[in-house]
Amino acid sequence: MTADTTDRGDPQRSLERRWGRQEPGRRGPKQSLSTAEVVDTAIALADKQGVQALSMRKVAEAVGVSPMSLYTYVPSKAELLDLMFDRVLGDTADPDDTVVGWRQQLAFMARERWTLSERHPWLLDLATHRPPLGPNMMQKGLAMLSAVVTMGLTPQETGLAADLLQDYITGALRSAREAREAEQVTGLTDEQWFSIVWPALEKNLDQQHLHIIGQISEGRREQMRSPDERTARFEFGLQRVLDGLEAFVQTRQATT
Repeated sequence: MTADTTDRGDPQRSLERRWGRQEPGRRGPKQSLSTAEVVDTAIALADKQGVQALSMRKVAEAVGVSPMSLYTYVPSKAELLDLMFDRVLGDTADPDDTVVGWRQQLAFMARERWTLSERHPWLLDLATHRPPLGPNMMQKGLAMLSAVVTMGLTPQETGLAADLLQDYITGALRSAREAREAEQVTGLTDEQWFSIVWPALEKNLDQQHLHIIGQISEGRREQMRSPDERTARFEFGLQRVLDGLEAFVQTRQATT
């Protein structure tokens, strides 16, 4: 599946819309909608059908205007996606004064993003190498950087640490979604699939490798596939990433 890339619209025009500085023109009949209402409707459609199925025509039908009228609110699907992305980020909380220390703050923000993407799976279909720099995106980015800069790293290392955490979150979310989709498409749970392929493994692998695979498989079979189990997997990985960052910080402190 090819991801929709954020920030593909006119950079200046799109940025102004994200910050609420450009609303539909006022000539002609009075506008019956706001841009925010259009964006909220598009989010609801994407939640149900996925972002790949989203079109300007479908959004226009959902809000009750013609496709041409919709373009007076949002000039293109690319800019609509930018607005949707920034809008849903506003549903996440930032660490407050009770969340102390960079490790706890980063963990808090990672969990917020996990919960957000579970509610809006289409976020994973957006390639955000150039994220839409709307108010919510900037707020979340600054919150993360504010935590990371207290680690005492160089500017380059600070950026790399933030990227590392973001890459883990995105990867874990995609892995969880792929697991759900595999079961939906095949009609088989992971355990059922493994029981089918196990005889072939027994024929083609030596006993040492077979024993290793069997041990891992047994450990997974003991865990029920559920939202709670997926969250536990995410939490385990998150803590190991933070362990690594903490060890790196300690190494840096010992050499300065």
